Amino acid sequence: GLRIHEYLYFQVLSPGDIRYIFTATPAKDFGGVFNTRYEQIHLVPADPPEACGELNNGVFIQDQIALVERGGCSFLSKTRVIQEHGGRAVIIADNAYDNDSFYIEMIQDSSRRTADIPALFLLGRDGYMIRRSLEQHGLPWAVISIPVNVTSIPTYEMMQPPWTFW
Repeated sequence: GLRIHEYLYFQVLSPGDIRYIFTATPAKDFGGVFNTRYEQIHLVPADPPEACGELNNGVFIQDQIALVERGGCSFLSKTRVIQEHGGRAVIIADNAYDNDSFYIEMIQDSSRRTADIPALFLLGRDGYMIRRSLEQHGLPWAVISIPVNVTSIPTYEMMQPPWTFW
């Protein structure tokens, strides 16, 4: 299946210098699940990155997936902001840019609100490298495929980020 040990995978298709398969973890007790496989969808970094309120680039998040940075408000609040802007899902990267191995469990806040779109947690190093590549190329978004079924990919063909230990 698409989830192995509660991991979910996505592949960056462009830009080419970060054309890797990334590992993310779904929120524990809020958000939806991926009922659709998106072969090519935009991963749009939110502006401002923490996505705790109105977005400057909300129009680009409509029907796409947002890349958001941890901090400033709850994981659920971020997910709801992206949902309100019409996003299909949110990937929340740790704000510790050197984090290349510790997944944080995203849980419901105390507000009793809900969110319908999938919310995933991404390692800080991975989020940083994706954003850095987009900035270097002057691109407003990456093109990704999500979720990716890694059980059908031979281990030697798995393109993992070179900075991450699997």
